[in-house]
Amino acid sequence: MDYPGNLFVVAAPSGAGKSSLVKALMEVDSGVRASVSHTTRAPRGQEKDGREYHFVDAATFEAMAQRGDFVEWAHVHGHRYGTSRQAIESRIAEGADVVLEIDYQGALQIRTAFANAVLIFILPPSWEELRARLTRRGEDAPEVIALRLRNAADEMAHAPKFDFVIINELFERALFDLKAVVHAQRLRFLAQARARAGTFVSLNIPT
Repeated sequence: MDYPGNLFVVAAPSGAGKSSLVKALMEVDSGVRASVSHTTRAPRGQEKDGREYHFVDAATFEAMAQRGDFVEWAHVHGHRYGTSRQAIESRIAEGADVVLEIDYQGALQIRTAFANAVLIFILPPSWEELRARLTRRGEDAPEVIALRLRNAADEMAHAPKFDFVIINELFERALFDLKAVVHAQRLRFLAQARARAGTFVSLNIPT
């Protein structure tokens, strides 16, 4: 099904700055809304239920998966994460642009369910910088950081399957690039035809 809103899917290895970039994007672009995923992991830092994630226990998550509530779900760093199909469909059907922060597995599943989804991969500028960022966060034990770095190698190998790649070396530049991708997608012919259908009809432009 085609929808009037755009669906942006942002993936990255842990520590690449995905969450910070998406948060900054929504602060400067009121037309983009987040879709809050479900997870079985515990909240970190200042995270709140219903804002960063819907935090649920394993039994609740499994019941939702069995009912088909998730358009995608995956195991990531020992926990499960899932995206509600209904939450996405209702928002883009209203014409809103939705952004998802998920891992590469979920992003590729989203592309199967929503053919017009725009997939964006965030890369760190180097291995050294990725390790430094994970360490500076101060949230994970050394063994967890080592696991995240091992997983990053596999995750980044899937970057060629994405539509756009942004290297987050300088945050302001990476945010500019992310905003450019969102704006460019809104100007694509089919996106404009969906968003400005009346204009296209009045100008007798076939869609």
